[in-house]
Amino acid sequence: MQTESDTHRAINTVWKTEQPRLIAGLTRMVRDISLAEELAQDALLVALKAWPESGVPNNPGAWLMQTAKRRAIDYFRHRKMAATKLEEVGRIVEDDAPDHEADLVEALDDDVGDDLLRLIFTSCHPILPAESRVALTLRLLGGLTTEEIARAFLAAEPTIGQRIVRAKKAIAEAGIPFEVPRGDERAERLGSVLGVLYLIFNEGYSATAGEDWMRPQLCAEAMRLGRVLAGLAPDDSEVHALVALMEIQASRTDARTDAKGEPVLLLDQDRSRWDQLLIRRGLAALDRAVELGGANAPYALQAAIAACHARARKPGDTDWARIAALYATLAQVTPSPVIELNRAVAVSMAEGPAAALLLIDAIKDDPTLRNYHLLYGVRGDMLSKLGRHTEAMLEFRRAAELTRNAREKAYLLGRADETG
Repeated sequence: MQTESDTHRAINTVWKTEQPRLIAGLTRMVRDISLAEELAQDALLVALKAWPESGVPNNPGAWLMQTAKRRAIDYFRHRKMAATKLEEVGRIVEDDAPDHEADLVEALDDDVGDDLLRLIFTSCHPILPAESRVALTLRLLGGLTTEEIARAFLAAEPTIGQRIVRAKKAIAEAGIPFEVPRGDERAERLGSVLGVLYLIFNEGYSATAGEDWMRPQLCAEAMRLGRVLAGLAPDDSEVHALVALMEIQASRTDARTDAKGEPVLLLDQDRSRWDQLLIRRGLAALDRAVELGGANAPYALQAAIAACHARARKPGDTDWARIAALYATLAQVTPSPVIELNRAVAVSMAEGPAAALLLIDAIKDDPTLRNYHLLYGVRGDMLSKLGRHTEAMLEFRRAAELTRNAREKAYLLGRADETG
């Protein structure tokens, strides 16, 4: 028998999955992001009251949407009543007023287009600063908390919260249409949209917080939207490159955890469990990006790195020298201490941990990495391989303190114990 706590856990799981679709669908109907969020929250509150008694419905997403629909219709019905009174005062014929309720019901049943994609382009409007576009879209479509977005950006949580609030206000005040733009306007926003999809995928691939190592539904949604974008912009190399990167990375999903849900690192994974269909699709998308002249663009370079792993039948076959060279090129195209950290890992495999530690120590005092747990985890790994076990133990413990992911914390503490 399902307990109340089981029901609440189920509600939380459903909410994380369905919230973006609810908000996107409701935004199409009411043309107001903040109102859409309120209606979605109302539906959640109804579920929190009803489901512990009635049980979680067979299709909880549909249940939430139907509840949100009724709330939306009630909202417009009340607005229509107020408008009618105003029309009476102004001696305007009531029949001339549009039937908002009928329009809403018709819109609710409209399956044409993709609401999530429309919401991404709306959130990535050039009226917003670049960092606000990404933060807002991750909040609305990725279903990420402000804390999770802050960690993805390596930024302070209050800063991200302010960006999201200001972004929603700017969209409302500017009356930005809820649509996928065309022509030059679409091209102008495409870079931001790709950045958003990449961050959503990364959050799914390695969750920053919670009990789970991964959130596969986020990866799946990012890939789906990426494929839709590839259809909208078939001649844009970076769209194909991002699709390639996501699909090759996602091919490892089944091998990234063991039977207990514990993380399995890349070199320890059973490569027979990698999804060969996703690898073939990813490599084909990468070939298309290269054909379009984008071989040295950021997503293409990252996809090429992922392809090196995908083509290696066993860990020993990996071309680490090429991976290190690709990271060096990527660091020139988009300078970043995180990229340098990844390059150090490749260098450690190609040239040894001592060479890698020199690269890591050159960036370890960078302010953006101060609370980045992977810096300490990687540095601990290099120190361990060099036999500097006490230093390694301290680094693993520091990394464990910084991560908010329970699985990752347990893994890092285990490494600290083993090293000590």
